[in-house]
Amino acid sequence: MPILEAKGVRKVYRGDGVETEALRGVDLALEPGEFTALVGPSGSGKSTLLHLLSGLDLPTEGEVWVGGVALSRLSRSERARFRLERIGLVFQAYNLLPVLTALENAAFVLELRGLPRPERERRAMEALAALGLREKAGRFPRQLSGGEQQRVAVARALAAEPLLVLADEPTANLDSKTGLALIERMKILNEEKGVTFLFSTHDPRLLEHVRRIVRLEDGRIVGEERR
Repeated sequence: MPILEAKGVRKVYRGDGVETEALRGVDLALEPGEFTALVGPSGSGKSTLLHLLSGLDLPTEGEVWVGGVALSRLSRSERARFRLERIGLVFQAYNLLPVLTALENAAFVLELRGLPRPERERRAMEALAALGLREKAGRFPRQLSGGEQQRVAVARALAAEPLLVLADEPTANLDSKTGLALIERMKILNEEKGVTFLFSTHDPRLLEHVRRIVRLEDGRIVGEERR
């Protein structure tokens, strides 16, 4: 069974009497353990698709299943709990809590899951260190650069070791060294833990490591490449 599947997914935004069709009948399936990049020009629908696949939004038509669960059949609170337990999210809005340190932000999902403090701090620190942030663990978001905040958001998703990670341009604001460290961390989780990854990217460093590229244009999947 695919870990993630979208069938006939269409998304229409309506406002001021105008309809904008962001996705036009997308079919996509990911098998467990895939390491897949979603590519396409700006405005092609990549971010919209990731929001629907995570259950942050629901499609106008069609359905999304994650682990065999139809997301549209869950209530808003049930979808939130499902994401907490099954999906790691990395979006361009970092969504860090300003009153928590980098370490506390990276451990936040684990705290919500009820893990003991020593275990969640160990895993969060390991993720921060892998992204070059060990020395920044005690700092608050306001004391971090935009790129550092992005790395904390990535660490939060990876520390939770979910079954599926959905990421929107995860290396967009990172330098080459840090971007490579992130890629290596993702690959380790993919190969050793079996975590499935789907991320949008324009970063050639990431495209060199993926095993599948899905191309999106004008709200439609127009092709894919397997390696």
